[in-house]
This record gives sequence, C-alpha cells and structure tokens, in this order.
Amino acid sequence: MILYFTADLIFATRIRSTAEALGIPARPARTVERLRELRLEESVNAVIVDLDAGDTAIDLIDAAACAEPPLRSLAFGPHVNIEAFEAAHRAGASQVMPRGRFAEQLPTLLRLLDTPTST
Repeated sequence: MILYFTADLIFATRIRSTAEALGIPARPARTVERLRELRLEESVNAVIVDLDAGDTAIDLIDAAACAEPPLRSLAFGPHVNIEAFEAAHRAGASQVMPRGRFAEQLPTLLRLLDTPTST
C-alpha cells in the first residue's frame, strides 16, 4: 500500500484514481498519527507527500524516515520552492521532485513505490 497526503484535492484524486487503475492500494494519511495507524493495519511500502502542505508534509516525511523499518517517501512541490525541497531532504525524503515531473511520471512512480523494500 502507498499512503499519500496532498494539499490539493485534484492531486489527491489523481493519485488515488491512478493507483486504483493500476491495482495499487493507496490511502490518504493526513497526520503522523494516521500514518502510524495505517502501518499497524496494513503493509505500507511508501508515502507520497505534497510539499505545499507545509509543516505537516515535513512531519510525515520525518515519521516515514524514522519508522521501523523506514518507509520510502516521495515529496513533490513547485519547482521554485527550493527551501521546501531542502527541508524534505533534511527530513529524510527518499526522493524529491517538481510537481510537473511527478504528474508526468505518476504511473511509473506508483509502480516503483508499491514494490516492497528488502529489510
């Protein structure tokens, strides 16, 4: 399963519907607590986070990086928001990319993120 959090309902719908079309389970996780709950309920492979969500996005990335075992996290946002990209890297994001590239590569990214990591 892939968890996602986005500040934009259009992107949330796009992530969910693309994952659904690919047969990949995806659920929203808007808080660190929800991320932890879902990890207890199901096998989670990765987290996708919209950097426009501010501090909540960084908190989710940090929680994913500190989880046991750590979760991969992909952060995306406006290409001009260099500070948010740097904050995501510092929080432990596995991958950070501009929104346009994320949207362009969404099906491929979902397939890659759905693959369990070896521990």
